[in-house]
Amino acid sequence: MATRRPDSFDGLVYRGRDEPSYGAGYSLRSAGGPAEPQHHNWVTTPPDIPGSRNLHTGERTPLYDEPPGESGGAREWEAAQAGGAPAEQLNRFAGFGIGLVSLFTENVLTHPCVVFRRQCQVNYHARCYHLTPFSALAVMYSISKSQGPKALWKGMGSTFIVHGVMLGAEGIISEFTPLPREIPHRWSPKQLAAHFLLKGLTAVVALPFYCSSLIETVQSEIVRDDSSSGLLDCVREGLARLLGVGAPHSRRLLPLSCLLLPTLTHAVLRYAIASSVQRVVLWLHHRNKKRRHSPLDPLEAHFPELAAAWLGSLVADVVAFPLETALHRLSLQGTRTIIDATDAVTVEGNGGSPLVLPVNTQYDGFADCLHAIRRKEGWPGFYRGFGALVAQFVLHGILLATARTLLRLLLLEAKVS
Repeated sequence: MATRRPDSFDGLVYRGRDEPSYGAGYSLRSAGGPAEPQHHNWVTTPPDIPGSRNLHTGERTPLYDEPPGESGGAREWEAAQAGGAPAEQLNRFAGFGIGLVSLFTENVLTHPCVVFRRQCQVNYHARCYHLTPFSALAVMYSISKSQGPKALWKGMGSTFIVHGVMLGAEGIISEFTPLPREIPHRWSPKQLAAHFLLKGLTAVVALPFYCSSLIETVQSEIVRDDSSSGLLDCVREGLARLLGVGAPHSRRLLPLSCLLLPTLTHAVLRYAIASSVQRVVLWLHHRNKKRRHSPLDPLEAHFPELAAAWLGSLVADVVAFPLETALHRLSLQGTRTIIDATDAVTVEGNGGSPLVLPVNTQYDGFADCLHAIRRKEGWPGFYRGFGALVAQFVLHGILLATARTLLRLLLLEAKVS
C-alpha cells in the first residue's frame, strides 16, 4: 500500500500517484523512466500508530500479544521506530526551519528595501537613481537615523492584507469559474492561458487595496498621523477609492480602469517568468542529482525548491521592474502623497531636518507614462531604486544559505549523538 502524500505544498502539486509536478506542469519523470521518489515532509500525515501502520510487501501487522523474541514483524517495527522516528523528526525540523526563515526574511527583514525601492520609483525629482545597493543603503541609514527605524518598516501590515486579499480572491474565482488554480501534469495551451488569466484577475481584484498599501509604504513618516492610522486603513482606503467616496483627491487622480491593463500585464508577466525559471532550476537540479546518485539528504527535500523560488522571483522582478515603476507612478498620481527625499545630498534640509517632497506627476495613461520616463529620465529612469532590489535579494539569499548551514550542522550533531 503506498503512503498517502499531501495534495499540494508551496507550488508542488501532486497530480499522479507517484508523479509530482512542479509549478506549471513540470514533472520529475525523466524520459522513459519512472519518477524518482521525493520526500517533502513540511506537511505530512500523522505518525503511524502501532498496530495500524502502512504495510509493504512481505510485512504483517505486529500484534501486542506476541512476545518480542517470537515475532519478526514486531522486531522490525521496533527497529524502524528506534531508528526512523528521530530521522523523521529531524527532516520535519529542517523543512520547517528553512521555510520559516525564508518566509520571515521575504516579508519582514527585507521590507525596508521594498519601502526605499518604491520611494525611488515614484520620486522623479531625484538626481540619484540608486542603481547600486551601496548608495541605497547609505540613504536608508540616513532616513532611519533621522526618523527612527519605523520609517523603513511602514506599511508592512498593509502588505500582509494585500497578500490575504489576493489569496482569497484567487480561491473564490477558481471555485466559481473554470479557471484552474493549479496546472495539471499534462496541460494544454488553453489551460495555461486560463491559469495565467486567473493570476491576472486576482491582481485586478486586489488593485484598490494595493494602491492603498502603496501609499502607506511610501508616505513620509513625518506627515503621518499615528492617532488616526490603523491596521485596517488599507481596506478602508481601498474600498473608498473603489467606490469613489471619502476624502477628495486631486483632479489628476486616474480612475482604476486606467490601471487595469498595466496591473494585469505586470502580474501575468512576473508570474510567468518566475514559474518558468523555477521549473528550469528544479529540472536541472533533478538531472544533476540523478547523475551524482547522491544519498538522501533531509535538506535536499526542501532547500532546492526555496532556492528555485528565490531565483525565479529575482529574475521576474528584474525583468518586470520598468512596468512596476510605471504602475507605481500611475497608482500614486493625484493622491497628494508626500514622500521622503531619496538623494544623498538633500535627504536632510537646512538645520538637519529631514526633507520631504510631494508627488505631482501628470501622466495621461500607461503609454504616456512610459514615453515620459524614456524622454525625460532615459532608460535608467525605469530602474530607479534597483540597488534596493539587489540588496533585498542578497540579504534573502544570505539568510537562506546561513539557515541551511546551521541546520546541516544540527543534523550532523544529532546523527553523531
